Amino acid sequence: MPRRHWLAKSEPSKYSWADLVRDGSTYWDGVRNAQARNNLAAMSKGDHVLYYHSNEGKEVVGVARVTREAYQDPTTDDDRWLVVDLTPVKALVQPVTLATIKADDKLAEIPLVKQSRLSVMPIDERSFERILKLGRTKL
Repeated sequence: MPRRHWLAKSEPSKYSWADLVRDGSTYWDGVRNAQARNNLAAMSKGDHVLYYHSNEGKEVVGVARVTREAYQDPTTDDDRWLVVDLTPVKALVQPVTLATIKADDKLAEIPLVKQSRLSVMPIDERSFERILKLGRTKL
């Protein structure tokens, strides 16, 4: 199965890229939107995830990798909600701001622009590579 790409948002005051790097891995919890949950369920081990700081910063700051596919969210007894495990891969050399993404014609149709409230979303390979390029980062 080909690797897919995603973007996941976290408020840095709740769980930042630096926290993920410090911890080495985490489960991505707290998703309480059905569409975002379905995106978690579609993630496969090895998929890349752009790590986006929401509210504060509003920028893509790193790339993580899915290391465990969807399972029951341990922070709730409600079995509708899922988590995946992530590990950090690489920080972006230059964070890519939401303003930069919105100003780039090649990224005008990505879910971050079109469905800005969604916390976990798919990113097509071309857009993923474009964001890495804007961030002056190679994997």
